[in-house]
Amino acid sequence: MRITHVEAIPVRIKREEAYLGAVPKNADERAYFLRPPYRALYSRYLETAFVKISTDEGAFGWGEALAPVAPEVVCVIVEQLLAPALLHRDPLDGNVLWNVMYDLMRERGYYGGFMLDAISACDTALWDLRGKILGQPVYQLLGGAFHERVPCYVSGLPRPTPAERVELALNYVDEGFNAFKLAAGHGVRADAVSVGALRDALGDEAVLLLDAHWVYALDDAIQLGQALARLGVGFFEAPINPEDIDAHAQLSAAVPVPIAHGETERTRYQFRPWLEKDAAQILQPDVGRAGISEVIKIASMAEAFNTRVAPHLSVGLGICIAATIHAAAAIPNLYLLEYQPPVFAAANLLLETPLTCASGFYDLPTGGGLGVALDERKVRELQA
Repeated sequence: MRITHVEAIPVRIKREEAYLGAVPKNADERAYFLRPPYRALYSRYLETAFVKISTDEGAFGWGEALAPVAPEVVCVIVEQLLAPALLHRDPLDGNVLWNVMYDLMRERGYYGGFMLDAISACDTALWDLRGKILGQPVYQLLGGAFHERVPCYVSGLPRPTPAERVELALNYVDEGFNAFKLAAGHGVRADAVSVGALRDALGDEAVLLLDAHWVYALDDAIQLGQALARLGVGFFEAPINPEDIDAHAQLSAAVPVPIAHGETERTRYQFRPWLEKDAAQILQPDVGRAGISEVIKIASMAEAFNTRVAPHLSVGLGICIAATIHAAAAIPNLYLLEYQPPVFAAANLLLETPLTCASGFYDLPTGGGLGVALDERKVRELQA
């Protein structure tokens, strides 16, 4: 059996509520925009890049890159750089093919960013394909499921005031969820007040987490980290610019709250210094940026440092979500997996059989490969 076709499909889905809340006034219909205090670009659409890899015997697998902006960039890399290296190869040679793709542009310095996003999509498609060929779910090919259901936390709570965020969290409590991550970064006092409001409303048993989106300098991060420790927060995510590993190590030494980091990194090589310097106690690789193969290797490396893994999962759609569930199930040092309810609902609209998440747990997809099937007609209707 040989690979005969590699296709990349950029997709945009219009939605009522943008990621992390309302779209700024006067934002252009198709233009990306900033949402202060955050510095990254955002889209009013759900944007992603799907990859379909097919063989000469009719089997095919689906992959997906986390591509919240400019999914066409990932698709060009897949079709112009990666596809020629994959054609006519054996799809069962998973580790070989990952290294072939990684080596194509390595010496030119492209061992992160869009290049690795594209590799991740192909890697996931190859895992889906291998699972279908062998008649086994991906988690079984990874060595088995340590978790029959994958524990998760509700992420974001996209409401403008502490009272409204509490109200939203209480709605999820009624549905059986008891772990929540607040998208913060609005100042030390404001973030502490927001977390405090959730703690007062949800009680001591709730798991509370905070994502600061890299907005703090070290001194403010220490001040906030100390407040979060008093509030019993489970982790403090992305507090300082991701390039500054040493500052994170100083923060880790100064506060008792675990520091979480990882959505900016793609490979075990990039995660290694974070472990060596004890700069993060929880790693957050994203399957849509690192691929299934590398997430498992990162998690294995973290085991040697007694470090837990909480895979990042933000705006990836059905393939990315299913792949992350499989990878998370196969990780012995798993902490929690991220759950974005609005994104999850949108993702299910493109699947023939929906994924399920209820009462704080994802259910494992069943069947060969990723256990999900894209509605290809709908995907092509949404092609950007």
